[in-house]
Amino acid sequence: MGRDAGNAQTNTLSIGMNAARVTNTDRTTLYFNAVKASALINGTKSGTAQAVRGGAGYNRNLAKRLFFSGFNDWEYDRFQALDLRVTLGGGLGFHVWKSERGQLNLPFGLAWSHSTFDPAPRPKFTRNAAEAYWGDDLTFKLSSRTSLTQSYRMFNNLSDTGEYRANFDLGASTQLFKQVSWNVSFSDRYLSNPASGRKTNDLLYTTGVGINFAR
Repeated sequence: MGRDAGNAQTNTLSIGMNAARVTNTDRTTLYFNAVKASALINGTKSGTAQAVRGGAGYNRNLAKRLFFSGFNDWEYDRFQALDLRVTLGGGLGFHVWKSERGQLNLPFGLAWSHSTFDPAPRPKFTRNAAEAYWGDDLTFKLSSRTSLTQSYRMFNNLSDTGEYRANFDLGASTQLFKQVSWNVSFSDRYLSNPASGRKTNDLLYTTGVGINFAR
């Protein structure tokens, strides 16, 4: 959380949570990220950012390099006029590289998304789409204390061909103490056909102290 005073006063609150359960054959993940920011300029207060993203994923090994992947994502983004997007998907993936320092996976498959937009003063509308997705997941230890995570997904619309959206997330975590870390993250959402008057890109940047509850 941060605040700045002067000609303008700004307040920012960001929350992030990641959890994972990993065995020799499968991996279950949960995530939640939220950011809310406002600015007070000349007595007028307005929001400068407001987004909530969360979901769950499950991977299960089918062979040495092949795995099944399923996920469920939920998203709200005020500045794309997105009231709610729910995405359900599943497919396969390849373990391209794995070592003590990290791993690289390439997932792909099919998904269904339901999106509700509220671009006031224009009326609300919804979009339902079948999608084909592909991307990558990378984890890498830069040093004994600093690790990097990166995830990319391209969703090609199969219901309205030519339309697409892309998710890109990049984060770095540096261990300060046994259970305390300093985290930095970039999160970009691109939509080729946004609501009228809205931009195609929405980039969020957050930084702050994290607590590790791992045993």
